[in-house]
Amino acid sequence: MRSTLPRIIIAGLKGGSGKTTLSLGLIAALSGKGVRIVPFKKGPDYIDAGWLSSAAGRPCYNLDPFLIGSREILASFSGHFRDADLAVIEGNRGIYDGMDAEGTYSTAELAKMLSCPVILIMDCTKVTRTAGALVYGVRQFDKKVALRGVVLNQVAGKRHETVIRETIEKYCKIPVLGAIPRLRRDLLSERHMGLTPFQEHGGVADAIAAAAGIVADNVDVGRIYQIAKEAGPLKGAGGLSIGDVIPVRGASAPLAIGVIRDSAFQFYYPENLEELQRRGADLVEISALTEPNLPEIDALYIGGGFPETNAIGLAANGSFRRSLKRAVDGGLPVYAECGGLMYLGRTLILEEKKYPMTGILPLDFRLSKKPRAHGYTVVKVTGRNPFYAKGTVLKGHEFHYSEVTGFREQQDLRFAFSMQRGEGIAEKKDGICYKNVLATYTHLHAYGSPAWAGGMVNAALSYRKEKEKRVTTGRSHTAARRK
Repeated sequence: MRSTLPRIIIAGLKGGSGKTTLSLGLIAALSGKGVRIVPFKKGPDYIDAGWLSSAAGRPCYNLDPFLIGSREILASFSGHFRDADLAVIEGNRGIYDGMDAEGTYSTAELAKMLSCPVILIMDCTKVTRTAGALVYGVRQFDKKVALRGVVLNQVAGKRHETVIRETIEKYCKIPVLGAIPRLRRDLLSERHMGLTPFQEHGGVADAIAAAAGIVADNVDVGRIYQIAKEAGPLKGAGGLSIGDVIPVRGASAPLAIGVIRDSAFQFYYPENLEELQRRGADLVEISALTEPNLPEIDALYIGGGFPETNAIGLAANGSFRRSLKRAVDGGLPVYAECGGLMYLGRTLILEEKKYPMTGILPLDFRLSKKPRAHGYTVVKVTGRNPFYAKGTVLKGHEFHYSEVTGFREQQDLRFAFSMQRGEGIAEKKDGICYKNVLATYTHLHAYGSPAWAGGMVNAALSYRKEKEKRVTTGRSHTAARRK
């Protein structure tokens, strides 16, 4: 492992304080100077991570202490650093916000785990000297957190900036590294789950360039980079392999695992996809919006996303929906999360208008204006399914506005998960199964739930062998008839 890993965490006092704008601008501004940056996002997040990835030109990895153990976080961080010059980590919510009064799993705890300097960005709307008290409180609250600088945001003018800057530097003894003015327009549009995904934004490059310009003009980017380079050795890293291929025993050729990846289904942790590849699978990217048929694959992974904003396109591609249903009826293993679960249902109901989906599961989904579930989940595998052994406990997260309507249990349906934390599909159950399909509202991270990737590969291998057996049997019967 490298002896030095320059790194910085961008933290805030709350959600919506400007962390993403600062992180994007910092990444883009330094990248423009030739600095190679690997981005990370703290927390269960796909959308911010997608933006950070776009700015850096390489995958953004998630560091979530609830989903992933400390050993795996340290190994992921050091293992994905590779040829980078700097790691930029965007925190989530407020710096000390966790799951309880102790701040368990907070950005501050992650900063201590990674021995990482912290830059605090604070929204200065309608506040002056009190900003100093807030920064002082953040610094004193946990002196083990290496708070190394503050960036002011939403500054109304020079006088406003001067009062806050002088207060913080006088009473907190922490440098103010920049002051971002109040912007006339939002660089990054939002909707119900936060930022609009970069895949659906009309001007990604322009938005990132604008963020880079704002940060470069108003923040001491060079000083932040220097603070990052002053980070000490990373303790406790190592011991977990990131990147070594694990051969699949019993497969004559690499397993083909399909991934539906388009503007409707975009929520995938890059670690999950890398872990499938590490276990010897070839990934086949598929669009449910444009492709007429499902290609020949050994298993299918459908992630989350926004099927509701693509309902017309998904409904219009009837040939693909039918081909997927035929494959499922033929035994294809399918693992679907959240948006993928919705796509496997009969209909998607938006403002009383119904859009046909695949009809694989006898479920209808209605979109609500309020979240139906939001937060971390803990599930226990209690039912028969194609991917997990009974008794397995999995940590994940759910965030959805949809709900199942008209659900009733049927003989050919079964639940695999009992919810120990979270809501699930119905009656504190999740992971609905039909044939070799498992569809769930719970999102999982491969490093926190290693059984997931193993289950995908094993299911794909079983299906491959069954197909080969059918082909061999068919040839034998044909040969016998010819005799």
